[in-house]
Amino acid sequence: MGTVIKALLGLLALSGLLLGPGPRAEPAPLDQEAALAYSQAAVGKTLGDYSLLDRHGRPVRLAELRGKPLVVSLVYTSCYEICPTTTRHLAKAVRTARQVLGDDSFRVLTIGFDAGFDRPDTMRDFARKQGVDLPSWWFLSGEAETVAALARDLGFLYRRSPKGYDHLLQTTLVDREGRVYRQVYGEVVHTPLLVEPLKELVFGVKPNENLWSGLLNRVRLFCTVYDPSSDRYKFDYSLFIEIAIGATLIGLIAAYLVRETRRARSRPV
Repeated sequence: MGTVIKALLGLLALSGLLLGPGPRAEPAPLDQEAALAYSQAAVGKTLGDYSLLDRHGRPVRLAELRGKPLVVSLVYTSCYEICPTTTRHLAKAVRTARQVLGDDSFRVLTIGFDAGFDRPDTMRDFARKQGVDLPSWWFLSGEAETVAALARDLGFLYRRSPKGYDHLLQTTLVDREGRVYRQVYGEVVHTPLLVEPLKELVFGVKPNENLWSGLLNRVRLFCTVYDPSSDRYKFDYSLFIEIAIGATLIGLIAAYLVRETRRARSRPV
């Protein structure tokens, strides 16, 4: 009996060598609803102090970038269509945002999450091909464990697929203290979806600010309005006109009341 079993096992092994391994199971597609819920659950979380490499191989720690808002986008550089397109649209929105908020008002990070392939040289080539050469924009890569941990903090899910990776089209806004503030979704990063929350982060009024500083920030925050026809922000002077009209009316009313009060006092009893 033992001889028969051994013979059968030998035949099975031989058939495996001749026929080759069986077909591999395709990876399950990414659950979009679960990925979106996971992304939203990250809002309010603080990013860890991870060490990454810039496009020239120099180390960059995330804690060193705190103090200004961050715009974070995760890509994989072997993607031939979606990631490049998203990056170019993001660059357009970033240029507009800096015209409104100032060139050094926030920073941008593009991070390669395919750690086996995305290295400093590939990130450098990716930036060059997308025509992105803007100040305070880092193209970063890191070890697999580091990138995976950072992706968890950002609420970013990705999964291998036959064509590369399935992942949510997500851009994350991070506040000055390193907390996830807002998630922006889509291949096309529409300008107001990026600029409006950045205005809140850049010009946000803190409790310890004095009155004049707070007033200045509010004016800068609300006097820039989006013009969809030109995809640009313009300065809205209507607030100053309204303030001037209101102040004039108050002044006229006050002058009238003072004059009538003086007349009443000067009348003989």
